[in-house]
Amino acid sequence: MNKEVITLNIEANVTEIAQVMTADVNNEGYVIILSGGKPVGIVTERDLIREVLAKEVAPTQIKISEIMSSPLITIDPDDDLLKASKLMVEQKVRKLVVMRNNIIYGILTAKDIAQSCGTYVEKSVKDVIRWTAPLSF
Repeated sequence: MNKEVITLNIEANVTEIAQVMTADVNNEGYVIILSGGKPVGIVTERDLIREVLAKEVAPTQIKISEIMSSPLITIDPDDDLLKASKLMVEQKVRKLVVMRNNIIYGILTAKDIAQSCGTYVEKSVKDVIRWTAPLSF
């Protein structure tokens, strides 16, 4: 999960969000949207392409609230990767906000899960082998 989360106020326009995304050295391609200091939505590069570029809308004339995905699809920090991946499939999203009580702990992406799968499977196989192997004295 990425613990560094970029946020913008809901009053910003699309040009501002594109500039923030471009300035992001990690180039994650999303921004969490806040209203009254609370997370209320997310805008991704995909949203910008579908809702602004493809529709030929002037970026300075459109508000984030018109293109953001809301409500946020969230997961508790104590939940596991299996639950996260199932939630992503069910909700058809590629990013989950890891959040509890309106406090954002980070963002979990499909890329994060894919990168963790190898390690998770390897650890699981080792555990199975360890617990099923005969004890030697």
